[in-house]
Amino acid sequence: MKNLQTMKKRSWYKLFILLLLSFTLNNIYPQNDNKYKSLLFNEDGSVTFIYNNPKAKKVKIYCDCRLHIESKSVKRENYHKAKMKRTNDKIWYYTTPPLAPEVYTYHFSVDGEMVPDPLNSDSVRVRTDKLSVFVITGTSQSDLYISDTLSGKVDTLSYENPYGGKIRNLFVYTPPQYYIDTTLNYPLLYLLHGLNGNESAWNDRGRATQILDNLIKNNKVEPLILVMPDANPECLISQKEDVGLMKNIFLYPTWNKLEFENAFLGIDSFLSTKYRSFDIKGGRAVAGLSAGAKQAANLANMYDSTFKYVGLFSPVVRKKHLPKDNYSKYWIGGGTSDLFHYQINKFRKKMQRRHIPYTMYNSMGGHTWRNWRVYLTEFAQFLKF
Repeated sequence: MKNLQTMKKRSWYKLFILLLLSFTLNNIYPQNDNKYKSLLFNEDGSVTFIYNNPKAKKVKIYCDCRLHIESKSVKRENYHKAKMKRTNDKIWYYTTPPLAPEVYTYHFSVDGEMVPDPLNSDSVRVRTDKLSVFVITGTSQSDLYISDTLSGKVDTLSYENPYGGKIRNLFVYTPPQYYIDTTLNYPLLYLLHGLNGNESAWNDRGRATQILDNLIKNNKVEPLILVMPDANPECLISQKEDVGLMKNIFLYPTWNKLEFENAFLGIDSFLSTKYRSFDIKGGRAVAGLSAGAKQAANLANMYDSTFKYVGLFSPVVRKKHLPKDNYSKYWIGGGTSDLFHYQINKFRKKMQRRHIPYTMYNSMGGHTWRNWRVYLTEFAQFLKF
């Protein structure tokens, strides 16, 4: 009898919550009113996703955040998914558990079709997909990812790669001081993407410009020029959105042709004519993630005394990528469940046996942007020109 009464109380409680949520959504999110956002940030740190589509029969939320399922340590970014519920007015909703401060990406699945959030203008493109973005603030690290307006400036440039004559794009961030005192020169930091990226990867998913902008404003990093080039061999995905990860993996050997590395001096010379930079010898730093870290190591070995600092984020490196001398200061970042954790440790031990100094930053987690944003934050503060 008591169990029956308890069940009835729970049913009435669930109905009350559903009605209350329906009333709330109808007031803050009327049907067909695009003035309203589709994200509710709750006091406990949870987030409620809202999707207004009365015609939809089944809607799911996909997010690289925690959902109400068991979270396990993963080696790569993965998307959790959950079925969304709907109110009597067929407004779909789902509330997450409390989330840690971080940048998150998500999308809806509407009757089996992937749909980015139509009311969220903050988005990034990953391969052929468009993902919506939201940020949970609350720590000094996550607050670095937020900039309503940049104090510095971002330019988009194009240049012709001498290897194959292909037009390449790159993003260039200049610090706020750059246009105030036109007599000053600045070091250049080259920041390289991974296997499935192009010139926009660090700017969009990596939040590199926001991170550096905030660090410079807070006097935690010396002002510098940040260069984010398209370093993907043979323009595998930079010019064609329909070329995705699998083709990149299939053509992975092209990364060993050193196309970008051989073109580097031409790129640097091109930038030197447009920006006030330090001399190339000792006035450069380079960092990259995953396959981009391998490119960074190649560059340091190919151009002696050019890169004062080298950052390897979750690097895909082997014995041949070991430094040839002790000129460059190496900084390595890796997660405990990274795909290449074993390989990273093996590389470190070889550096130790050769008495090559380096700085190691260990983190939790895997081969993810969540780690790479942290690595950039730490590496940037490591630079002293």
